[in-house]
Amino acid sequence: MQPASTEASAPAPVSTPSDLRLRPGSRDFRRANLALFAAGVATFVLLYSTQGLLPLLSADLDLTPGQASWTASAATLGLALALLPASALSDRYGRTAVMTASTLAAALIAVALPFAPDLTTLVVLRAVQGAALAGLPATAMAYLAEEVHPSALASAMGLYVAGNSIGGMGGRLVSGWAGAAWGWRWGLAVSAGLALLAALAFRTLVPRARHFRRAPVDARALAATVAGHLRNPLLLRLYALGMLFMAVFGAVYNTVGYRLTAAPFHLPQSVAASIFVVYLVGTASSASAGRLTARCGRRGTLYLAIATTTAGLLLSLAGSLFCAVLGLVLITAGFFAGHATASSAVGRTATTGRAQASALYLIAYYLGNSLGGTLGADAYHSTGWSGTAAVALVAMACAAGVTLYATRRAVTARRTEGVTTLQA
Repeated sequence: MQPASTEASAPAPVSTPSDLRLRPGSRDFRRANLALFAAGVATFVLLYSTQGLLPLLSADLDLTPGQASWTASAATLGLALALLPASALSDRYGRTAVMTASTLAAALIAVALPFAPDLTTLVVLRAVQGAALAGLPATAMAYLAEEVHPSALASAMGLYVAGNSIGGMGGRLVSGWAGAAWGWRWGLAVSAGLALLAALAFRTLVPRARHFRRAPVDARALAATVAGHLRNPLLLRLYALGMLFMAVFGAVYNTVGYRLTAAPFHLPQSVAASIFVVYLVGTASSASAGRLTARCGRRGTLYLAIATTTAGLLLSLAGSLFCAVLGLVLITAGFFAGHATASSAVGRTATTGRAQASALYLIAYYLGNSLGGTLGADAYHSTGWSGTAAVALVAMACAAGVTLYATRRAVTARRTEGVTTLQA
């Protein structure tokens, strides 16, 4: 049982006919979905703005893939470290206020990135930008869990994650194309402009929070809430799954540009950057995660996501461009299905301290990105794509183990409950 907390994310009221939380069909439900979609776009345009530029950075600054990958990993690491403080601020100042300040501040920092004179300055700025971005992902899932009716939460969360995928795709495509034409500095400048527009759209659309309850920032209560979440076995498994799925994603997407521009493919940078259009698969996969969960159950959907990602990794080992692209499609679809399923389960599992529960999930998630991205890039530098795929396959094997363990615990619990019923 989790300890009591003064955290502002109070337990959601029991659903009754007078429940005023947002439901499908209402104007505010559509606005909330569109606003969080735009916020996801802004966040992920900025967070991964350098990922489509890594080969250009390596060429211009004479960097190895591992060194260049720090421009992506530093942002996710800064974000991970700032998530819990940002979630506490959202309890004090409100979900929408923190999300708005976060996206606008990160967009303004992005304006400085094209002027970075060297790798060290660029990495430091990216870390600060990641910390500034933390307010949105730390708060968005808590906002949805508080404001959206439980019957629509999975679909709303799926659409938010779909916005993440659109932002991730758009940021990589726009920066990659602009970088191929005019250099990596212009690529970063164009990303900053796109993210600023999305941030302004979020502020215009987001409905007023009706179920938020303000609370003072209480370090002791925050620590108690976090400790309670870390004692919850289900939440720990969901955190582990988020980390493992994102480790795969970071490893693959930090190195795919290098692979496509090198032998045997030798694609131009502008064409290699276009590979990120497969993010559209992630958009569809995220949006359909709720329907898959309703049909297959949470663990069934996770097994399907793991199997799809693993199949994509194995297929990508083939030497043809067709197999490389199809493999990336499967990896992307599996990742987004797994992430949408695990993240929505966190919101349902945590009955108190939702902002902190979401923040802990995202800390694990982005630490997985930083770790997987760096390890994958170093493995690519040492042994090529097979090394990157090996890092990712190990992560998926661990994810399968976590899910299998959860399945066995559930089966054992049902058997025990059945025996107890018969004895009674």
